[in-house]
Amino acid sequence: MTVYLLFCLVGFLLLYYGAEWLVKGSSSLARRLGITPIVIGLTVVAFGTSAPELVVSLVSAIKGKSMIAVGNVIGSNICNIALVLGMAAVFQPITSHRCVLTRDIPIMLGISLYLLLISWNSVIGRLEGATLFGGIILYTLINYFLAVKETRQIADIVGEGNEDKGACILSELEAESVDYVESMGRQILMIVVGIAGVVGGAQIVVESAVKIMEILGVSEKFIGLTIVAFGTSLPELATSVVAAMRKEMDISIGNLVGSNVFNILSVLGAASLVRPIPIPGGFVESGLMIDYLVMMATSFLPWLMLRGTLTIRRRDGILLLLCYGSYLAYLIYKI
Repeated sequence: MTVYLLFCLVGFLLLYYGAEWLVKGSSSLARRLGITPIVIGLTVVAFGTSAPELVVSLVSAIKGKSMIAVGNVIGSNICNIALVLGMAAVFQPITSHRCVLTRDIPIMLGISLYLLLISWNSVIGRLEGATLFGGIILYTLINYFLAVKETRQIADIVGEGNEDKGACILSELEAESVDYVESMGRQILMIVVGIAGVVGGAQIVVESAVKIMEILGVSEKFIGLTIVAFGTSLPELATSVVAAMRKEMDISIGNLVGSNVFNILSVLGAASLVRPIPIPGGFVESGLMIDYLVMMATSFLPWLMLRGTLTIRRRDGILLLLCYGSYLAYLIYKI
């Protein structure tokens, strides 16, 4: 089994660096072609950071490992909030914008509820997949128009003579941009290598996870919710923890919430469009409904924590980590 664990680790590393190279190369190429930073951030970067979850779930669906595909998304969403946000907040309290409280988190909760409803009949079909994928297009367009509106507001602030304030807001937006690679040849090379890394890493992760599952005698759902979910959340975990340690909170709660929205809409949407995703044993009978409810409860906690001071404090981070630990203990108990 040690060999398969090593293969799984190699697969996760390929996913991590493949996604990073894909985002950096494609973002730099887009900038060279004259595409605005707003469009790059809402398309290339957003989809690129969800590439590990997307490709792993697609490969799992194609190979008929539907519970790995679903478990990967549900587990990643729980991991993003309970583990990643919790660990980052323990290192450094995180302050958020009010729009995350009033807009982004409610959208995430609404989409999670919709996923629960369409999964109730124990299959996510192509029609449901089309509605999910249509949702990500709509979500991206809405964010695009909001970003354009915000940019115009910055221009108005500068035009009114408040250059310092406008520069401050603009610098916050630019903080999320990806490092620019000047050489076009290197840009294309990074895109090709990135795609190969993500696709190859996904293949290795799924195959290794299946072998580990067979050796340990555990279910696809357990593997998807734990090992695969944690591995595909490594980019968010590594970035958030390093940023917190350096006290550079460029990675906001809104980014993690947005990642969860993309996971449900684009990842499960694309996977079920390629091949309908059945839930073996039934949605309720398999216990997957409990995992859905945990995902929704975990997603609701940041809303409760942000209501007063718009800050996730260290004690809130500890609570989130305890929730993740309790959930893992429940999964292990259910084996």
